[in-house]
Amino acid sequence: MMDHPQRFAAETSKARSAGATLGRLWRYFRPYTLSLLLVALLIIGSTYMQVLIPNLTGQAVDCYLSPFTAATAAGDAAGGLGQLLSAGGGDEAFGNCWYTTPRLDATAAETLTGLGGLILLITGLYVGSAILSGLMFYLMALSGYRVLRDLQARVFAHVHRLSLGYFGKHEAGDVMSRFTNDSDTLQQVIGFGLISVLQGALQIVWTVWVMMRLNAPFALISLITLPLMFFATRWFSGQARKAFRRARQQIGNVNADLQESISAVREVQAFSREDENIQNFRESNAANRDANIRAQAFTGALGPTLEALSYVSLAVVAGVGGLLLLNSTGALGGAISVGLIITFIGYTQQFNRPVQQIATQWATLQSAVAGAERIFGLLDEPVEITDKADAIEMPAIDGHVVYRDVWAEYNPGEPILRGVDIEARPGQTVAIVGPTGAGKTTIINLLPRFWDATAGAITIDGHDLRDVTQQSLRRQIGIVLQDTFLFSDTVLNNIRYGRPEATDDEVMAAARLSHADAFIERLPDGYQTVLGERGSGLSQGQRQLLAIARVALINPRILILDEATSSVDTRTEREIQRALEELLRGRTSFVIAHRLSTIRHADQVLFLDGGQVIERGTHDSLLAAGGRYAELYRSQFRRKGAAGEPVEEEPAEEEAFLFAAD
Repeated sequence: MMDHPQRFAAETSKARSAGATLGRLWRYFRPYTLSLLLVALLIIGSTYMQVLIPNLTGQAVDCYLSPFTAATAAGDAAGGLGQLLSAGGGDEAFGNCWYTTPRLDATAAETLTGLGGLILLITGLYVGSAILSGLMFYLMALSGYRVLRDLQARVFAHVHRLSLGYFGKHEAGDVMSRFTNDSDTLQQVIGFGLISVLQGALQIVWTVWVMMRLNAPFALISLITLPLMFFATRWFSGQARKAFRRARQQIGNVNADLQESISAVREVQAFSREDENIQNFRESNAANRDANIRAQAFTGALGPTLEALSYVSLAVVAGVGGLLLLNSTGALGGAISVGLIITFIGYTQQFNRPVQQIATQWATLQSAVAGAERIFGLLDEPVEITDKADAIEMPAIDGHVVYRDVWAEYNPGEPILRGVDIEARPGQTVAIVGPTGAGKTTIINLLPRFWDATAGAITIDGHDLRDVTQQSLRRQIGIVLQDTFLFSDTVLNNIRYGRPEATDDEVMAAARLSHADAFIERLPDGYQTVLGERGSGLSQGQRQLLAIARVALINPRILILDEATSSVDTRTEREIQRALEELLRGRTSFVIAHRLSTIRHADQVLFLDGGQVIERGTHDSLLAAGGRYAELYRSQFRRKGAAGEPVEEEPAEEEAFLFAAD
């Protein structure tokens, strides 16, 4: 298994692009284009209303409270900076009063009526903008959650297509983290953060355009801090994105350590490793803490920096505007009015607000981009075992299996199997024995195509395994492993897992065949008893009996038994053995076993060492040959006859273990 530092280096060494990640995420939004178009229209409408409000507020001052200033200011500009500012638009600059025509002879009642109407309009714009924003966030959240559902479904399906080799190199907790933590962070952005950033960006651009249209020179003065805001955002966000990528990796490490420790809690307690595990978890948790603190430090510093620059912008607008207003009759004035200053103060605040909003959401956005990169990284993991484009459905088989000069390796240049030749005719039982690491498990993993041979060929009834679909192949192979996995479901559904359409009577018949019915009926709710995680509450032998019943139910033509009876006592084994004799009859079987009772009745016994079959034959013929098999077999007996020869009888339970599995 790759340790945390190696895996971290592998994931963070590659250059990543936020643009590429967001562009890839956009593909999942394409099916919801109509909803997104409606969201875009709502963004435009809401932003337009918000941009309109400061202009109307300025008109309330210039067109009603001081109409004389509004009507005459543009014509009074003279020389200096005042002349420069008046070049920004003349009558159309600040006091265009498009909502009303200012009248010097207007009565107080007329002024009050017009001002009241303007105030109602501004209030209506606030309310309308709020309503459009609510609809916008609702539709975006609806589309976003659908996208997240589609993305998670695709990742889940991809994970199930990955080869077993991938899971040997990646912790289950890290894979789970991409489903949970990374998806949760992405969900926050899709629901609220993304729409806030998009609307904020539009509002910034629109506000700058309106300010330039009202009075370009004054707008440039008002936006004097914009370059500083841009560079601050760029630098802080770049640092934050790197930090959040590390943080997403570290939370995966924490989840991996947590999942592993919980799954192995029995071993931890048995070997008194609690303190060491706690210390290891503290270290990974501390690394996660440090990565998140660094990420939050950068994103946290961005907000105050932009806020300080926004206050500088307000000071510039108020100071320069006030100075120009005081000198409106001199060389500095003319094109500035109280209303225009109020308008620009509103626009400056409106400009700075989305900048700060984007900065506030930036932490989540950067974390989400890092999370999306990890999710897409999982999707980019190559599926090593795939069906050919012209793969056919495996027909009903008889079970004639042939391994022809098969080589296999997990790491390039390190072969596990070296030119293995095996032929198992229909109905035969092949026992595979040998020392640890000889390649026994690899042989049986090649048959259902959990891995592919790197050279040679494996055929069933003449069909090369690579020429048929995996699903049609595996449907006709039953597997009972040493490590039985049971789901948190009823006993009935656990047995029925491989054949969901099976009736209750068929399930119970399979349980009787495996001799599991006796203990099932003693459970609190019988077949409806809900098992704990991984079958907790049952003994290892009982879990093994359920696994055998599960295979018996699917009635396969080929059986693979990998230490299938290793975890049961001798009495239970004898019951299982009788059931297996019935189950094995007429089926081709490959058995990795260290129980003598399983091996001695096999049609073939293959002795593997160093990835090669060095001896083959029946149990009796291999004993007579006096080779490695006979030597290892005789070494298991402690009871010997007078001449020192092994006694030909079934060994006691503690003597019954012959060979360890890979």
